[in-house]
Amino acid sequence: MKKICIVTTMSSSIDNWIKPFLPYYHREGFEICVVSNMTPEYKAALEKEFPFVRAFSVGMPRGADPVGTLRSIPALYRIFRKERPDLLQYSTPNASFYSAVAGFLARVPVRLYCQWGMVFVSCTGAKRAVFKTLEKITCRLSTHVQPDSFGNLNFCRKLGFYDEKKSSVIWNGSAKGVNLEKFDIEKKPQWRREIREQYGIGEDEKVLCFVGRLGRDKGCNELFAAFRALSADHPELKLLFVGPIEKEDTIEDLGYFESEDRIVKTGRVPDVERYLAAADLFLLPSYREGFGMSVAEAEAMGLPVIVSDIPGPTDAMKEGETGLVIPVKDAEAIRSAVETLLKDPAEAEAMGARGRRFAVEAFDSKIFAEKLMQSRLELLGQ
Repeated sequence: MKKICIVTTMSSSIDNWIKPFLPYYHREGFEICVVSNMTPEYKAALEKEFPFVRAFSVGMPRGADPVGTLRSIPALYRIFRKERPDLLQYSTPNASFYSAVAGFLARVPVRLYCQWGMVFVSCTGAKRAVFKTLEKITCRLSTHVQPDSFGNLNFCRKLGFYDEKKSSVIWNGSAKGVNLEKFDIEKKPQWRREIREQYGIGEDEKVLCFVGRLGRDKGCNELFAAFRALSADHPELKLLFVGPIEKEDTIEDLGYFESEDRIVKTGRVPDVERYLAAADLFLLPSYREGFGMSVAEAEAMGLPVIVSDIPGPTDAMKEGETGLVIPVKDAEAIRSAVETLLKDPAEAEAMGARGRRFAVEAFDSKIFAEKLMQSRLELLGQ
């Protein structure tokens, strides 16, 4: 029987990126163990939901933490030596570095780095050099690397992190595809009405939607500056901010974000599709992404998208067909792109329709799951 060990830093990553594929691994006859920084309650719930999974908790601190590194790598090494997986899969920056080192020392035969985002690309100076070095080490110690976008695949190949033989992208990219049953376009009118009523948004108001955490790297500073300018000319405009409020110290005008009534703050939600349904335009002005899953999900709900010109989000859309691409860190470009779509609602609607077709054709999660299983079996020579 084949054995796979899947490692990610936080349990929230298990919920988002790992759980959907556990039944597929089980179907293919894999023994499965999952490792993350999880609470005892989460571990028990995971093993109850998936009785065929063994869960292990290892403290894996986020950010630069030398002490945490010295603790995490030996703990992972002990698990890998005991479990002896045929395939070790790791994702998220810290867990990947720790696992690549521990997996190499434990002589795990197949060490797969799911490269779903790189910290160094939005850093400068010494911090950039450190995180770039850690990224390079993770890639070098892995037997195979799978970025979730062709943009990042080509970017890292040019940097010499890995070659063509060692790297690949599953299907059209992304880490999991879009669940088209969850993102049900037929329910859009109902969800649109419900969310707008819940937050007191009138049907004649135009809603911009952002999905992600509050932070500099997500382009929030430029987003808020652009919205401030837009709302002066468009009193009917609102910004639906869907995601956790964290890393407030990186926001230049936090007071504006907190006090502006036209920015609707929902916090983290489990049903993002309902909030996307309530919107008219989708924005992701991020500095860095692995793929930018929210872009494909917005397209699945028929929204035109505006994304920054970086690997990942630009792989999840078709420029000029399903949305617009803007320069990174450019508030004026965000404002101008929104104005363009507001002034041509017919073209915005057509972009949304084309985006829906693109999401269905390129990112169906059921097809993606089968492609992923095929990839894992190929890595094991089966």
